[in-house]
Amino acid sequence: MKQTKQTKVREDLITRDWLAIDRTRMANERTFLAYFRTFIVVLGSGVAILRVEVLQDMFDLGIFLLIVAPIVLLIGLLRFIYVKRHIKKYYRENV
Repeated sequence: MKQTKQTKVREDLITRDWLAIDRTRMANERTFLAYFRTFIVVLGSGVAILRVEVLQDMFDLGIFLLIVAPIVLLIGLLRFIYVKRHIKKYYRENV
């Protein structure tokens, strides 16, 4: 069984601070979903360009989009984790 650090909620925060933290957390989630949506669109566009015969002239663009799509997702995921850790650090303190 793994032991985890016990944390307690900072009690010096007022309601306005809690609401700001919630807004920031939701904004972080929305931003990640925007990165994910962009990943899906770029990946789908790259696959479509490669699969449709009429668009074979843009084969290089399709390959480029397939390479860029995972990079976009990775950037979004790393940013999400980074901001999430900073939010937790702000409103929690070690016991």
